[in-house]
Amino acid sequence: MGDWGRAEYLAREGIRDRRVLAAIASLSREDFVPAHERDAAQEDVPLPIGHGQTISQPYVVALMSEALRLRGCERVLEIGTGSGYQTAVLALLAREVFTVEIVRELARGARRRLHRLGFGNVFFREGDGALGWPEAAPFDAIIATAAPEEIPRALLNQLKRGGRMVIPVGAMNETQELLRIRRGMPGLLPRVERLLPVRFVPMTGQGSSMS
Repeated sequence: MGDWGRAEYLAREGIRDRRVLAAIASLSREDFVPAHERDAAQEDVPLPIGHGQTISQPYVVALMSEALRLRGCERVLEIGTGSGYQTAVLALLAREVFTVEIVRELARGARRRLHRLGFGNVFFREGDGALGWPEAAPFDAIIATAAPEEIPRALLNQLKRGGRMVIPVGAMNETQELLRIRRGMPGLLPRVERLLPVRFVPMTGQGSSMS
């Protein structure tokens, strides 16, 4: 399946945002996986990238990106850089991407990879993603590619009013749910939508969570 072939497959699976499909089509997933996984990179499956972490299947990457409803002018916070594949998709959809990875080797590998591919609108940090990036907040959108057991309070606090956060929530050995959370006006509770059941690696650190 070529890059445009992958986008056509995702469109058949229900992805409708043309900008998301074009971003997926412009990238080679093979560039973001270890050499011994490149033959499998065309498949719509998650793949190991080392250090107990995975690259999400393209459908989930596309779905999460679409759920953010990006138009190109946003500043986005990503929790869990991994190999940089989701980061690259976001960088094609938003004005700036701030990405945090706790595994040093993955963070530095993704930085080198994205610089080599010419992405100049991505900013990198090594550390506990559950703490977010307070100095760069607030963000128009936040996305997490690892699952906390509860929604980290720090991330919600760094989301703009009216902003959207897409995050998998739940323990590793239990059913996780992919949520879209919209932060409302002061005094109003966030609006939470359940998108679909998922399975993600656990978020390391996790700071403090919402009660």
